[in-house]
Amino acid sequence: MEKSCNEDVEAGVTAGLLSGAEEPVPMSRHEQPTTSQDPRLQTQLSRPCTTTTGYHCDEADSPALENADPLDCDVVFLVISWFLIIITLPFSLFVCIKVVQEYERAVIFRLGRLCKGGAKGPGLFFILPCMDNYIKIDMRTISFDVPPQEILTKDSVTVAVDAVVYFRVFNPTVTVTNVEDANRSTRLLAQTTLRNVLGTQNLHDLLAQREEISHSMQSSLDEATDPWGIKVERVEIKDVRLPIQLQRAMAAEAEASREAKAKVIAAEGEQKAAKALKEAAEVISSTPAALQLRYLQTLNTISSEKNSTIIFPIPVDMIGSLMNRGQ
Repeated sequence: MEKSCNEDVEAGVTAGLLSGAEEPVPMSRHEQPTTSQDPRLQTQLSRPCTTTTGYHCDEADSPALENADPLDCDVVFLVISWFLIIITLPFSLFVCIKVVQEYERAVIFRLGRLCKGGAKGPGLFFILPCMDNYIKIDMRTISFDVPPQEILTKDSVTVAVDAVVYFRVFNPTVTVTNVEDANRSTRLLAQTTLRNVLGTQNLHDLLAQREEISHSMQSSLDEATDPWGIKVERVEIKDVRLPIQLQRAMAAEAEASREAKAKVIAAEGEQKAAKALKEAAEVISSTPAALQLRYLQTLNTISSEKNSTIIFPIPVDMIGSLMNRGQ
């Protein structure tokens, strides 16, 4: 197969670069001279040549010229902007000087590129008209309510849970450049995190361990929003709403449990009272006069209430003796 002249020249040059030898490397198997030595070869190389495959080796296939350096355009626009500012002084200062509050920061873009030095503020800062564009970022803590989410717990109970999230921006430059809308993205992420975390909990744990669940959600949100320049400070579960039927069932269960505990407590009280009466009877039986003193104490208690009824106690021994005589 016939080879083109340009391919022979390129093969020779490539072989010479790879070998690194000081003596010249043959450019082709025909031992052709260089173009400066043979004018006919230079004329042949200047013409388009065709290979057997039909490909045209032309100068049009060479790479395009490099574009101009974009920094040159920046310099031109910068000079023009400064020129306009100078010739329109002092009116141009009203356009060039901006103010941000103590709780705000300004992220400046110059011709679409982020300016060096990070965010500006608080106070005064200078911008170039027609070149600079700035975005204000609020650095204060922002709170929002997570809409009620219908969540299926681990024990297959459907509950509606809503929460509140507190977050703030700690890196305004990253917040502007890494995410389109940081506030909206944080709200959506909070909703999904609430569903994912509570979906792994039982109903009892959800009602009893709110503090631990809130800390878990805060850690997950803070880790996810760190590349956005956002710090999640606190997450709190506001309300857990149960279905009406489940509320009635839980109320009946709680009522039955309390009634059972009340009966147990009453039985324990009766048992302790019986033991105390037994001990008192043993003490009174050992001293017969103690029973009369108890009678007198009972009369004193009754008379203190201003009752018209008078009770005369009859000694039990007298009743016992009468019963023995009757027999």
